[in-house]
Amino acid sequence: MKTTVRGWLCAPASSFIYAIALAALAVAGACAPAPQTSNTPAAGAEMSRAIVDPYLKIQAALAEDSTEGVHANAGMLVTAATALGSPAMKIDTAAIQLAAASEAEPPDIKDVREKFGTLSEAIDVYMTGLHLKAPEGVKVAVCPMVNKPWLQEGSALANPYYGKEMLTCGSFR
Repeated sequence: MKTTVRGWLCAPASSFIYAIALAALAVAGACAPAPQTSNTPAAGAEMSRAIVDPYLKIQAALAEDSTEGVHANAGMLVTAATALGSPAMKIDTAAIQLAAASEAEPPDIKDVREKFGTLSEAIDVYMTGLHLKAPEGVKVAVCPMVNKPWLQEGSALANPYYGKEMLTCGSFR
């Protein structure tokens, strides 16, 4: 039974409650963690080298103010993230965006670095959420200027967000 209030056609209160219940279920489902797949690493395992190795090549290039090899390595990341299944979807999406940014002629290093930051955050969230360890010799650093993490090898900071301009800006976690 529908009623009108000041010219508005209104549904009964039970329909309104039903709609709110459906919306709540939709939100709850959207906030649930992605289902793990058979390729999802177990808690406490090392982060996949198929992700870390091309990522580190991109990080090193950006720290040297270069975009050389970024597109190819971002493509490798897309392939590796896709193989990990739905929990790694944000890594996959961020790597696609990074590959696209690095394909511009000429590549805008500021845009490439921004997309690299999104990728770094996606990897950091994935590792934290699944309680994964960085591979041997790989550390997590944070740039206070952009408030974003990155992975790198070695003990000397090599900031990919500012390159040679502020190479040692940041700290290890």
